[in-house]
Amino acid sequence: MRIFNTFTAVFLLGILLVSCKQETIQGDYFGEEFEVSGKASKTSAPFDQISGKDSLQTQIVGEIKEVCQSKGCWMKVQLESNDEVFVRFKDYGFFVPKDAAGKKVVMNGAAFLEEMSVDDQRHYAEDEGASEDELAQITAPKKTLRFEADGVLIASQP
Repeated sequence: MRIFNTFTAVFLLGILLVSCKQETIQGDYFGEEFEVSGKASKTSAPFDQISGKDSLQTQIVGEIKEVCQSKGCWMKVQLESNDEVFVRFKDYGFFVPKDAAGKKVVMNGAAFLEEMSVDDQRHYAEDEGASEDELAQITAPKKTLRFEADGVLIASQP
């Protein structure tokens, strides 16, 4: 009976470990490859830990909403909390495909807060194809959630 109980305990532990296995994401890396952490955030919670000009090394998971159509040098990512994060790539060292909108992404790098100037907002809006009227409506700096990725993993499936 004791052997049966030991076997049962080991079997149940094995099932528990398999069921707790972190989600694996199949896709393509851009920039540095990294191991996806089971603690990668799907919300804006990491930004709540940042004050002033601080940054936080972390991983964030979201859906790519927009990509720079000139080069693929930035993207906007929507989180489950409906917040949007503006993402650039470390040292302008890599770009992402311009057709990546709608795909799941895991980003590894530094989260920070930034006040985006009117000129920068207009530049990015122009990259998105904004009209002259839309550009003229940008008149004040805007606080944004920012991320500087040293690597991203774009899922092969949305």
